[in-house]
Amino acid sequence: MTIETTQAARARRDAALAIARAAGETALGFFNARDELVIEQKSGAQDLVSQADREVELLIRARIKEAFPEDGVIGEEHAPVPSRSGYTWVVDPIDGTSPFLNGQPNWCVSIGVRGPEGLVAGVIEAPVLRETYAGLVGEGATVNGRPLRVDPETVLTSANIGFGATQKNPAAEAAAFVHGLYQEGGVLFRNGSGALMLAYVAAGRLAGYYDPGLNSWDCYAGLVLVREAGGVAEYLGSDDMLTGGPLYAGTPAVVADLRRLAEASRRG
Repeated sequence: MTIETTQAARARRDAALAIARAAGETALGFFNARDELVIEQKSGAQDLVSQADREVELLIRARIKEAFPEDGVIGEEHAPVPSRSGYTWVVDPIDGTSPFLNGQPNWCVSIGVRGPEGLVAGVIEAPVLRETYAGLVGEGATVNGRPLRVDPETVLTSANIGFGATQKNPAAEAAAFVHGLYQEGGVLFRNGSGALMLAYVAAGRLAGYYDPGLNSWDCYAGLVLVREAGGVAEYLGSDDMLTGGPLYAGTPAVVADLRRLAEASRRG
């Protein structure tokens, strides 16, 4: 990136940190009063949206508009805002709505920023866990200010493997992937938040992560974290940021294994 582009990206990363923390505080208030929330189903019993998701996203959008009025916004709960600056913020106000509504701590605010040349910054705020992840292209990734680094020697069996299949995915395909993983000595991990599982790969807590179908708002922040921590993160969703796709993350060796297991599960 040029000096000017780096400065623009850094300004947005810094703003994303402040916005994510404010959004996290608001979301935490809803979390502590979750029994009072209005909850709706989207595609099924595990695909939920609440008043909290919508109101937290509105807060994020308002803060972005105030700081960068020419920037675009794509979020899970409201209509996209086109970019006039070349920068687009990709937002999931509460990634892990099901854990959130069920009183589990594994949910977060996820904010990714895409510039004219691709992803430039990502922030994940996990209020209950008291963790703030941040990444800026070319400047690394951190959690609570501590640098993150993926161990290049990590293999499929070094730690658990995150798996993101939901009820939307074919049951036989999901079962085949898990069967193949365990045959090779791997162990499955799932916490209901794709953004946090990507953050855990960046932090070395997971050896890798595979999801057969994520949207951009679920993963853009986490992609920055993994890549800036020295890992590999491949996302096959559409560049329009509205069409989801498979995601693989980890070291090159782990990603190769995950792709192979996923392809075998699709063949049956």
